[in-house]
Amino acid sequence: MARLPKPQPGLPSRQQILDFIASADEPAGKREIARAFGLKGQEKIALKALLKDMAEEGLIDGNRTAFHRMGGVAKVTVLRVVAIDEGEAIAVPDAWKSDDAVPPPRLTLREKGRGSALRKGDRVLARTEETATGWIAHPMKKLPAMADQIMGVVEIDKAGKGWLAPIDKRDRNAAPIADLGGAEAGQLVLAEPAGRSPRSGVKVTAVLGDPLAPKAFSLIAIHKFGIPFAFDPETLAEADRAATLPLSESHREDLTHLPIVAIDPSDARDHDDAIWAEPDGQGGFRAVVAIADVSFYVRPGGALDREARKRGNSVYFPDRVVPMLPEVLSADVCSLRAGECRAAMVCHFEIAASGKVTAWRFTRAIVRIDEVIAYEEAQRRIDEGQAKDNLVNLWDAWRRLEQARKDRDPLELELPERRVVLNEAGKIEEIRLRERLDAHRVVEDFMIAANVAAAKALESKASPVVYRIHEPPSREKLVALKDYLATFDRKLALGQVITPGLFNRMLKDVADESEKALIMEAVLRSQTQAYYGPRNAGHFGLSLGSYAHFTSPIRRYADLLVHRALGDAFGLEQPAPKEDLPPRTGLSDRDKADLSRVSEAISTAERRAMEAERETVDRYVAAWLSARVGEVFECRITSVQRFGLFATILGLGGDGLVPISVLGDERFHHDDKAQVLVGERSGTTFGIGQCLRLRLAEANPLTGALKFEPEQGAGSRIEVRGKPLPLKKKGGHMAGKRGRPGNIRHQGKRR
Repeated sequence: MARLPKPQPGLPSRQQILDFIASADEPAGKREIARAFGLKGQEKIALKALLKDMAEEGLIDGNRTAFHRMGGVAKVTVLRVVAIDEGEAIAVPDAWKSDDAVPPPRLTLREKGRGSALRKGDRVLARTEETATGWIAHPMKKLPAMADQIMGVVEIDKAGKGWLAPIDKRDRNAAPIADLGGAEAGQLVLAEPAGRSPRSGVKVTAVLGDPLAPKAFSLIAIHKFGIPFAFDPETLAEADRAATLPLSESHREDLTHLPIVAIDPSDARDHDDAIWAEPDGQGGFRAVVAIADVSFYVRPGGALDREARKRGNSVYFPDRVVPMLPEVLSADVCSLRAGECRAAMVCHFEIAASGKVTAWRFTRAIVRIDEVIAYEEAQRRIDEGQAKDNLVNLWDAWRRLEQARKDRDPLELELPERRVVLNEAGKIEEIRLRERLDAHRVVEDFMIAANVAAAKALESKASPVVYRIHEPPSREKLVALKDYLATFDRKLALGQVITPGLFNRMLKDVADESEKALIMEAVLRSQTQAYYGPRNAGHFGLSLGSYAHFTSPIRRYADLLVHRALGDAFGLEQPAPKEDLPPRTGLSDRDKADLSRVSEAISTAERRAMEAERETVDRYVAAWLSARVGEVFECRITSVQRFGLFATILGLGGDGLVPISVLGDERFHHDDKAQVLVGERSGTTFGIGQCLRLRLAEANPLTGALKFEPEQGAGSRIEVRGKPLPLKKKGGHMAGKRGRPGNIRHQGKRR
C-alpha cells in the first residue's frame, strides 16, 4: 500500500481519501482506509458514513471492499474487450456504473508475449493503473463469455439455414443462427451468443422489422453506438413539472418589444438562438443574442440534469432527432417560437464601426420572437430588397463583424455538408450539398461574438469556464504537411509562427482547383480535434484566445454549464417556486470543484454523436446509390490498406472499397510506412489524396458500404491524378484514417 504521513487524530478529509485511493497499490476498501489513517472504534463508523456521502456526491464509486474515484476504474476489475487496434486489445469496464453516466474509459491491455491472444467480446479479470498517457490494464485471467446483443439482418441460405449478416461494414463475417426466434429472412433483429463457443452461433432475442423501412438507418446507429434514446418516467415527469414554471417578470428584463428573429435551417427541429441589432448612431451597432434559458428549467441534481449529462448532446439524423431533453422542453417550452413569450439568457453587446465587440453584459429576459425564418428565405429577402428593417440591420451589423473576422483571419476551409432530403413517407428524395449563404455567415458571426463574450465575461469574474478548445496542429502533423507540400514544390517553414492565416494564404495561392482540393485535404488532416475543457488553450481554427459554447443549450450540455456559470457570476439566480424541483439554476458544487470530468464525458459523447450521424448519412448515401450501380464517378482515395483502396465520391461522400484484386493484372505491394500500393511491374502508385474515375460495383444500404472497380472493368488500368499524401507515422490523422480529423464545421453547428 502507499505510504502516508503519521496519522492525525480524527477523520481524514475527502481529498486525503481520494489521494490515498489514487496512490494505493492494491484495492482500497473501508478496512484499508481505516488502517492507513489509524481509525478505531467510533471513527470507523464515522468513516463508513463519510464514504457513503462521498459516493452520493459522486466523488467515489465501488463498494466497501474496493473504492475508486468516480470516473476512474477499480484497481482490480472485470474488463470487456471492445476492439483490437493494431494488435493491442482495447477494453472497457464490464459493469460500468457511474452517477454521471459518463462513457466508460478505454483501457489498453498489456498482455505477456507477442500479439494479442484476446478477441473482441472477451472478458478478463485485470489489474489496472492510470498513466500519463491513459489507462492500461494487466490481464490476470480470462473469464467465461457473457451474452452481448448483436444487431444484424437475417439471411436464409438454400439449405434453409439462418445466418446473421452484420450491419457494420468493417465486419464481413455472418454468424450462424441457432434460434431464429420467429424472425424471417430480411428482417433486422437483435441477437445474442447461443453458447460460449463461436460455433454455437447466435439466437434472435428481438425482431426490429424491415431494415430498409423509414427510420431504420438511424435505429441501427442508435443501437450500434449505445446512444440513449428513451427517457425514463422520472425524467419525463420532472420535465412536465419544469415546463409549467412561471416566468417571473420581476427577475427578468422585458425584451418583448424588440423584433428579434431566429434564422435557422428549414428543417430545424428546435430554435435555441435569435438575434437583433440596431445602429448606435456612431457607425456601430447595439446587438442582442437571445438564447433559450434552459438552465431555468433543467437544474443541477435532478433527473432531467442526470439524463442530459448522460446524453451530452442531441443527435441529429436525417429521419429523426434523439434530443438531449424531453420534447416538452426541447421542441416546445424552451424552443424560441415566433409570437410566444419565452425565457431567454441574453448577451447584449456593442459592435464598434471597426467590427470589434467593445462591451457586453448578460441578463435573464423574456423575449417574444418576431419571426422564425429559414436561411434561404432570409437571403432571398435581402437579395431582392424585400427585407424589413430588423433583417437589414442584422446584415449591416454583420458587415462590421465580418471585417473584424477578416482582420482576425480564422481558418477558412471549404467543408461542404451533405443533406439527405426525405419525403413525407421517409423515403430518400435527394442527397445534395448544403448551399453556403451569407445568411449562414450572419448567424455564425453573431453566435461567435456571443460565445467569445461568454468566455471573457466568466474570466472577468474568475468563474469556472467550460472552454471550447481547438489546439494548434502538432509538430508531427506539420512535418508531414511540410513533406506533402514539397511534392507540389511548395514550402512550409516550420520555424515561423503557425497561424490559421498562414494556411489561408497557402490555399489562396493555389490556382489549380484539383491541386487546391488535395492541399486543402492535407491541411484538414493536419488539424487537431476540438474538445471541451476547463483549462483554456484557445481556439486555433477561429483564431481566438478565449472561446466557450453559449448558444445551443437545448442540444449541448456544455452550453448549459456555461449558462449556469453565468448565472452564478452575474447574480442571475432564479429559485424554483416548486418544492418538487431542484432549487438552484447555477453550477453544482461538484462541477465548480472539478469541471474536467464532465468536460471529458461530453467531449466523448460529441464524438460518439458525430460518428453515428456520419455512419447514418453513409447508409442513406448507399441506399441512394443502390439504384446507380454501374455508373462512373469522380473519386478520391481516402485510405490505403494491404487488401485495397478506400475512395470517396467527390461532392457526395461515403467511402467505398476498391479491392486489390481489381486493380490490374500485376502484383501490388503495400508500403505500410508510406501508406501506398505500388505496382510490381508498372510502378503505378496509389496513395491517399489522389483522384481517379471509378465504376460503382456494389452499394449496400444496410452497412453503408460501397464497392468500386476501374472505369473499364475489373483488371483494367486506372489513371490516377495528383500525388499521394506522404505519411510517415501510423496512428495520427496523417496515417490515412478515414473521415474528417476534427469537428470544425460551418453554419454554426460545431466550431
